[in-house]
Order: sequence, then structure tokens, then C-alpha cells
Amino acid sequence: MQVIPVLDLLDGHAVRAVRGERERYRPIESSLCATSEPLGVARALLAATGARTLYIADLGAILKRNDHAAHITALLDALDIEIWLDAGYTDFASMRTLFDRIDTARSKLVPIFGTETLVNADALREAQSAGFEPVLSLDHRAGRLMADPAAACSDISWWPSRVIVMTLDQVGAYQGPDLATIDAVRAQAGDCELIGAGGIRDDADLSAAARSGASAWLVASAIHDRRVSLQRWIEPE
Repeated sequence: MQVIPVLDLLDGHAVRAVRGERERYRPIESSLCATSEPLGVARALLAATGARTLYIADLGAILKRNDHAAHITALLDALDIEIWLDAGYTDFASMRTLFDRIDTARSKLVPIFGTETLVNADALREAQSAGFEPVLSLDHRAGRLMADPAAACSDISWWPSRVIVMTLDQVGAYQGPDLATIDAVRAQAGDCELIGAGGIRDDADLSAAARSGASAWLVASAIHDRRVSLQRWIEPE
């Protein structure tokens, strides 16, 4: 199983996520670095994990405040990595508008369409037709899927090959990974590759997540707090 480090951006800073309660997010205080500046934090996460993929949640864009297109451009210019970017897209047009403003190699950008904000399920097909490789994020809170009725998720025919199972309550909570939801989604996901998110406390949690059949897990707090030893989870070249 691959560990994918997460960078949450808000008001120009990397911030620490707390149960998806964004009003509580504050600039990151990390044992890995002495800054909350996005590039510095990104470098520290990549150095700690050996990862070549970075997941970014642009919370400014998700909250319809100032997005971080300039910061993401700088990250892509400075780092030889792939960025998975969740910026609260409602449809393909909103995704394309932001991507067009990120003036760099778009081949290294992967759009994450989260059900929390998505209103048009055709967005993923349109992104694929435009040459992107979109990922669907099934966003859950309090045991329920957060989804607009217009983007019904019971029909998996429009799901892409990679699907994130996101449990916002577990993010930054140190309560363990939500393996029950992974199991429930797997029962309907067919051949989709599942990626977990949230809850990792330690190496035992990573091992349990790997046994769930997830191909990767999104991790932030446990990396910043040095609660996990990552050598066995380093992304292969």
C-alpha cells in the first residue's frame, strides 16, 4: 500500500486538518519543519515519506475564498512530483478554469472530484475526454455520504478507475482508519482501485489499512507528528 502525504492549504498557509471542521484549521506546526509556507511543508512531507505524489486540498477554493493556483504552480515548478488536487469543483468547467490558471505542466495534475461539492457527474467523463485522469472522492461525514442528488453515487457506471473513500470525521482525529466504510464501498465498487483517507495513528493502523485492500492511504497528521515509520510504505519508482 502506498502512503500519499496530504497538504491542506488555506489563506496562503499549510494548515492542520481537524475532523473536517475547517473553522478550526490553523497554520501547521510540524516536527518536520519550522514553517507553514506551502513549498517548505511540501518538501518536508516528501522528504519524510519518499513519495512522488502529493495530495492537495485547496480549502480556499473549496470554501469559495481565495484559491491557491499560484502556490500550486510554484510547487509544480519546484518539485518533480504529481499533484492530486481537490479544489471543490462542481463540474468540469470549474475544474478546467482553475487548471488553466495553473501555468505549468498540467500532465502532472490529477483532478479530484469530491462528492461534497460535485453537482454534475458528467464532469469525470468530460475530464477523461480532455486527457485528464480524474479521481472520485466519496466524501463521508457522520456515517453518511455527502452528495448532491444530481450526482447520485449509487450508479457506479460513471465512476473512474480510482476512488477515494474519504471520512472527514476521521481526518486529523487520531481515531483510526474507517475500515468499515472501505468495506462497504468495496462491495459496490467493482474493479475500482480504492484509496483510503483519514484516521491513521501509527504503523498498526497503516498495516490494518493495507489489509483492507486499499491501494493507498492519504496521511498528514501522523507524518507531521512522526507517529509512523514510513520505510516500508515508500512509493516505488
